[in-house]
Amino acid sequence: MQIKQAIDDFAVEEILISPLASTGDHTVYRVVKRDVTTFQVQAHLASELGVGQSAVAFAALKDRRANVVQYLSVPGSMPAAVEGPGYRATLAGRMDRPLRPTDLAGNRFSLMIRDLTPQQAAPLALRLSELQGSGLPNYFHHQRFGSYHPEDGFIGAHILARDSARAVRAYLAVTFPGDPGSVQRFKQVAQAHWGQWDVLMDAAPKPSNYRSLLTYLRDHPDDYVRALNLVPRGLLSLWLEAYQSYLWNCVVARYISGRLAAANSDPAAFIEIAGSSLPLYREAPVLDRVLLTMPHHRAVYGQGDLADAVQAVLDEKNVNLSDLKARILKSAYLARHSRAVLLFPETVRVVPPANDERFAGRLKIEVSFMLPPGSYATLVVECAWRTAANGGLLGLPCHAQGPIL
Repeated sequence: MQIKQAIDDFAVEEILISPLASTGDHTVYRVVKRDVTTFQVQAHLASELGVGQSAVAFAALKDRRANVVQYLSVPGSMPAAVEGPGYRATLAGRMDRPLRPTDLAGNRFSLMIRDLTPQQAAPLALRLSELQGSGLPNYFHHQRFGSYHPEDGFIGAHILARDSARAVRAYLAVTFPGDPGSVQRFKQVAQAHWGQWDVLMDAAPKPSNYRSLLTYLRDHPDDYVRALNLVPRGLLSLWLEAYQSYLWNCVVARYISGRLAAANSDPAAFIEIAGSSLPLYREAPVLDRVLLTMPHHRAVYGQGDLADAVQAVLDEKNVNLSDLKARILKSAYLARHSRAVLLFPETVRVVPPANDERFAGRLKIEVSFMLPPGSYATLVVECAWRTAANGGLLGLPCHAQGPIL
């Protein structure tokens, strides 16, 4: 099975819930983008409009390799349209404040699943249709964990442990799946010549934030805390959120395992995300539609199965809630919201399997559905794949393009 095999195989559109007006202090753009990141659009739009990059607000990050419709806001009265590499922004309306995540009702997805045998396609199509009723664990999926390395772990974990030296080294010298070729080559130099800041400066891509850190480290070779704080705030937040999301996944996995065991049920399958094996189910009569607070230093969990799962995971990771504060950072913090433990896709539509023009003799399935903000379409497909009725599907790989963050 393959998803996101081509850019046109994956489409997502943000559903804006907050009303727009004809007047207001902020211009809201409807952005159509393709094969560029949200950050790239943000940077180019800011340059074109003559504002700081942080002034261009968005409700959520969106995939690079996809056809995307999303919304961005800019303070002030701005042109009716702006166009740049891989995107076009057109005036959607105005608001009295910047866009924020709560402005979204969700996202509408359309995916093409390719390279299927007839024995795989039929049970997969059925399982996709069933997920609207049975739901699935609302895990953060692979895209969230671009800053995870199997040997070095999470940069966010190093920050929370106040190990600024290790965090800076990970940023400059550890290769991650989403790194482009120029960055990979630079990081190979950094690994071989760590501490030789002039050598690293010569090898650093131009332009890049790496050069800001290296300029500072040449003059202050031991001040890793200050160097770390030179990393863009958005990137620091992504690192923290990745580790926080990993802990959240682990808590949900333990909770689901415990509830299934109490009902004398076994997981239907497991999914591997960021080095953890997380349980999946087919029917969930023993699971409640509950919210789980993202772990942070002021989170309160009370009592019960979820609270027990939180404590068990913290003990296993040798972490206390009081540790979950980025004390060495000046401008980045862990999120303080709650997330549904279970995910129920809505308005699911599955087109019957058809011949796949990209893979001779194979079938494809087109599926569309709506998800709440922060949930992953790729997770829906992979969970359907791993829990499909045909036992031969279980454990087989789900091939997709790599993480974007």
